[in-house]
Parts: sequence; structure tokens; C-alpha cells
Amino acid sequence: MNARRLITSGSPFEKIYAYSRAVVQDGFVFVAGTTGYDYATSTLPAGAREQTLQLFANAAAAFAQAGASLTDVVRVRMYISGAEHYETVMAVFAETFRGIDPACTTVEAGLFDPEIVVEMDMDAVSDAGA
Repeated sequence: MNARRLITSGSPFEKIYAYSRAVVQDGFVFVAGTTGYDYATSTLPAGAREQTLQLFANAAAAFAQAGASLTDVVRVRMYISGAEHYETVMAVFAETFRGIDPACTTVEAGLFDPEIVVEMDMDAVSDAGA
């Protein structure tokens, strides 16, 4: 069994609330609570498409730190703040994951910040944690 490795996004909330952007262990990479917040500019893009694109950039960065990529994703849990955003978010999802086709659950949910449109958790299988 391999040691657990923790990945950070640099968000101050990870230290405050004792969680990691990602955890790598035993061939698995778990990326959680990822939104479209742009940590480089400390801004949240306007619009569902822009937030979803940034979300995938954030997730890709976490996977890269873990030695994996979005192509290793096997499961996604998606939380969308309103059904009116579903088609836009899913269009970006399809652009990102066509041919990878991970298992996916989508839930309409009240998110902690009313400006956030989408949040996702992603699980991957990779040699990174093996």
C-alpha cells in the first residue's frame, strides 16, 4: 500500500477547513470540491461556460500535480446551482470528456456561494498512486 499524498490548489480554505484539493493513494486520484474560481486572479468568471472551463483547468492542474490527467478520470459527481445551467455545463463536459466518457452523476444543488454555478468531484485511476 502506498503512502497517501495530498495535493493543494493553494486555496486558503484548504488549511482553514482541513481538506485537500486532491488525494492520491493506491493508484487512485480523488479531486474534490472543484469550482471555476480562478486562483491566479482571485476571481470567479461570469457565466456557466466560463466557470466550467476554469473548473476543468483547475482540475487538470490538480491531476497534473498528482501525476495524472483528465484522461484518467473514471467518475464525476457534478453539482449545478440551477437547471438553467445544465445544457451549458454539459456542453463543456462533452467537449472535455468525449472519448473518455466517465461515469457521471449530476445534481441540482444550492452551492455555498450564490455566484458559483458548478462544482465537481472527480475520481481517476492512474499509475501515479500505484
